[in-house]
Amino acid sequence: MPARLKPTAPIAAEAILVGDPGRALMLAQHLLREPKMSNHARGLWGYTGETAAGRELTIQATGMGGPSASVVLADLAELGVSRAVRVGTCTSLGDLELGDLLVVSAAQGPRGSFVLDERTKEPRNGGRPDLGLTKALEEVLPEARRGTVVSLDSLYRPERDMPSTLAEAADMQTAGLLEAAAELGVAVAAALVVSEKSDSGELRDEDLEVAAKRAADAAAAVV
Repeated sequence: MPARLKPTAPIAAEAILVGDPGRALMLAQHLLREPKMSNHARGLWGYTGETAAGRELTIQATGMGGPSASVVLADLAELGVSRAVRVGTCTSLGDLELGDLLVVSAAQGPRGSFVLDERTKEPRNGGRPDLGLTKALEEVLPEARRGTVVSLDSLYRPERDMPSTLAEAADMQTAGLLEAAAELGVAVAAALVVSEKSDSGELRDEDLEVAAKRAADAAAAVV
């Protein structure tokens, strides 16, 4: 039995991962026929059910930050999850606008640059999403940007404390999640909604819901 999740219903082999338990419920109601709560331990709400296409899917909250997401993914892997897409939010660090979708091509942590493979000069697997899932997301979300994200311990740090990065956006868990996925042998990709930008404020809740549903529809189609 996993250490953190306490499943009360079967867990599907494919999953959508979200940080916010409330968003997990919203997306379960949007995507699943008669969703059943599959976890409520530690406030990490999870739901499993059948999609309109007749496939079993789990939608699981991962909490805040990379450490929480990593341990939840480890439990899900123990329960048989082999493919997952993170549907989350991010802050624009450049020209991404509120409501834009970002398909993550690579992720780095808060302490420095990507760890590069000496041969390919590309980020090692720990900072890269699954290539097949990522390509499929790009095909289903033609309006989305493809780019890098930096995952911070906090999104509310002064600008002077931001790491030197060429990332398009910042969030709090994608890098940790991808690192865990590489260690666990789970195929994981990420689609993020731009919910904050320094000169534009925050995305309205109703617009965030629409964008999250769009990203989740794509995730459900590719896992």
